[in-house]
Amino acid sequence: MGKLGKKARKFAKKNLQSVLKRQRKVKSFFKKKASKRDGRAQAEDSDGEREEKYSGRNNEVEDFKDISLDIVFGEDDSDMDGDDSDSDGYLSEDTSCSYNGETRIENHLEEYNGGGDLSVQNKEIHLELAKKMKRLNNLKAKDPEFAKFLESSKEHLQTLRDEENQYSDEEESDEDGRESTNKMGNLSSSTVDSLCELVKEQNNVPAFVRLLNGYRAACHYGSESPTIVEDSHTFCKILTFMLHEADNIFRKILGISGSNDRKEAILELKNTSKWKTLKPVVKSYLRSTLFLLNEVTDSQILAFALTRLKASIVFFAAFPPLLGRLIKISVHLWATGKGTLSACSLLIIKDVAVVFNSNCFETCMIKAYKAFIDHCKFVDPVLFKHQQFLKSSFIELCSQDLQKAYSKAVVSIQQLAKILQLGLRTKKEAVKKICSWQYANCVDLWVAFISLNIHDYDLQPLLYTIIQIINGVAVLFPGPRYMPLRVKCIQWLNTLSESSGVFIPITSLVLDILEYKIGKESSKPGKDFSFSSAVKLPKHWLKSRNFQDECVFSAIELLAVHFAQWSYHISFPDLATIPLIYLRKFYETTTIESLRRVVKRFIDQVEQNIEFVRKKRDEVTFSPNDQQSVESFLQLEKCGGNAPFTKYYTSVIEKAGSRNLLMNGKISSLEQKKSKGKRQQTPKNAIKVDLAVNAEGNSH
Repeated sequence: MGKLGKKARKFAKKNLQSVLKRQRKVKSFFKKKASKRDGRAQAEDSDGEREEKYSGRNNEVEDFKDISLDIVFGEDDSDMDGDDSDSDGYLSEDTSCSYNGETRIENHLEEYNGGGDLSVQNKEIHLELAKKMKRLNNLKAKDPEFAKFLESSKEHLQTLRDEENQYSDEEESDEDGRESTNKMGNLSSSTVDSLCELVKEQNNVPAFVRLLNGYRAACHYGSESPTIVEDSHTFCKILTFMLHEADNIFRKILGISGSNDRKEAILELKNTSKWKTLKPVVKSYLRSTLFLLNEVTDSQILAFALTRLKASIVFFAAFPPLLGRLIKISVHLWATGKGTLSACSLLIIKDVAVVFNSNCFETCMIKAYKAFIDHCKFVDPVLFKHQQFLKSSFIELCSQDLQKAYSKAVVSIQQLAKILQLGLRTKKEAVKKICSWQYANCVDLWVAFISLNIHDYDLQPLLYTIIQIINGVAVLFPGPRYMPLRVKCIQWLNTLSESSGVFIPITSLVLDILEYKIGKESSKPGKDFSFSSAVKLPKHWLKSRNFQDECVFSAIELLAVHFAQWSYHISFPDLATIPLIYLRKFYETTTIESLRRVVKRFIDQVEQNIEFVRKKRDEVTFSPNDQQSVESFLQLEKCGGNAPFTKYYTSVIEKAGSRNLLMNGKISSLEQKKSKGKRQQTPKNAIKVDLAVNAEGNSH
């Protein structure tokens, strides 16, 4: 008997009772066997799946936590940021005082750390308190009204305590301030003049201490209510005199020459009586100057104070906490300031890295790197110049100790690669981080670092890693809206290829730009938009004529840079063949005459260079295996710049520069008009202007 047809089988399943009974028996038989054997296995599998799910979630959370670009360096704020003194900063003007108050603090610490029995008692007290807290929490859970009563009583007690503390603090501060000012007395302009003469002519230490207390009060002007400085004129006199003369006086007393910037010069004097006497005086001057740098906002005063403090960097060897504070303030002013202020701050950072080397260099580099990342989250034509200065000065700092800079660069580039891997796994947070100016500027920073130092040092591992990262970013964002980011990636690859001499293929990335589908052209040309200040284009810009023009101009400029690097190489005819085929096809399909002219001229220039290289290549007698002869091919012509493509390349770059300047100039003028705000001059600002005038007069 043959097999039943499809319709017959359906009818049997639905209507015949014998078939249904048989199916039920078979199902129940297999269920019984499976339930006995696989019961335990299913339980284990379910537990394993749960663990995998939870572990997967935890891994994702950890990955998202590690997305930050500077997290790899951790917290570099060590004990150097603290302060090793709890005094108010004023020095005793009693002549019998030797300014050595460090022993009292050390003895107090020894007494505090010496009691071992106290630690046992503290543990017992903590255990008892924990038991009582448990009981109290149980009562709160059982009786909600009791919990409300406790909360209300806590708030009432806290307000009473705050009032008492505030009243007592005010009384203590007033009393301390009155006592200190009463002891020292106010400083008038004539008093300051006489004290300055005593210090200059006789090196009078009590007069210098009196001026130093006045300097401390001047630096805290406005932040402390009782002050010994009478008016703004006295304020300016004290500041300018101390900033000019303090370093010279310290060096005269200690016998250190003005050109001696070795930290060992201070460390060797640590046990001498001269240093023990002068140490509190030096410390007071450094602390007051650092406080001034934190309070003042006028860039001229800040630059002047930094310049004078730079001469006294060697004295920070005796005060590591103050050195850490100096690094922190200098890096902040380097990143936030502009012009002269940033340059003076950079000189301080470089001097600290040279004088104190090792750990201080790493601290300076890490803080500078974090500051650079924080201040490069956005790019516009107004900030572009300052950001370029930050980048070049950071690379200059790294060049002082390339071995340590290399290790930090490896860590940072690995973090860039990790974020890119997360982005390729379609993690939204990582993709947002990659498509940002912060990520792009970080890549740009290390590209510039590698390009500058690759000839003198072996940076090949960094080179190949950063090339893979750049290619990955270009692949991750292929759409037309990400065209500025893709252009930036190709520019980085061209820069690395030119500096290292390694051939990096970029033609496929460039030709993809010409394949972007452009929407229906609108009659309006579109708003002015700066490609240099964006990583992603607005949607409305994709339909404008400007976008199509930018695609063609960018492709031609990038190919011109790439071909210019290899225009004298023996393989140039083979390198340019495929791009020419594609460009001819694009030339035939494009209807816009202005773009056709640009593409046609580029094709003609490349063809001329192909003929030039091919003629020279036909005349050679060496084989392709002779690497040395291949590398020396057309080197004389390259030095003279005789190739046809060289002149065309320079004209393309000049036009590209003028086009970018024109676009950025329009946008920057609008942004500058928005950002300009009128500042009212307060009495404190008037004092700062007066100080700046005095400082300039003294420097001249």
